[in-house]
Amino acid sequence: MGREKVLFKNEEKMSAGEAAEMLRIIASKVEKGKVTLVRGNKETKLKIPERVEVEIKAEEEVGKNRTKRKLEVEIEWLVGDQKKQQPVSIK
Repeated sequence: MGREKVLFKNEEKMSAGEAAEMLRIIASKVEKGKVTLVRGNKETKLKIPERVEVEIKAEEEVGKNRTKRKLEVEIEWLVGDQKKQQPVSIK
């Protein structure tokens, strides 16, 4: 494809409960088809189509003194690709 351009990025420490609440808010916005990310006076607006691709990944990074784990949820779509695709079925 082309080069990746980061439109918005945020990393911050929070409790697991706060992270869960943030994910619930994101889920609600995705379901409605519009997500607006805000930091200070900068806004990034995303229009989410009905069909998206979702990737869930768990990773483990083992170092000398510690092990770090990650849970990533990624939602992606092609801009302008609003065709409704039928899911694949195998018989």
